[in-house]
Amino acid sequence: MIMVKINNLEAEMKRKGISRNDIAKHLGLSYRTIHSKFNGESQWQYTECILIRDIFFPELDLAYLFPYSQKEPEKEVV
Repeated sequence: MIMVKINNLEAEMKRKGISRNDIAKHLGLSYRTIHSKFNGESQWQYTECILIRDIFFPELDLAYLFPYSQKEPEKEVV
């Protein structure tokens, strides 16, 4: 399973003033669900990552926003 790190996503969100609630609203998810994803309690779906990039950060690479690793699990993507 691929593990996604969201440090870059969170940094870019701060730069642009985008909240977790903004992300939840645009993905059609509850704040609680998004909170669980950011805290690593539930998995990020690939389509969610694409939508976040397309809606909020079209100028950035998906690989930059959601770098992945198979060594140290931080966040999971299915």
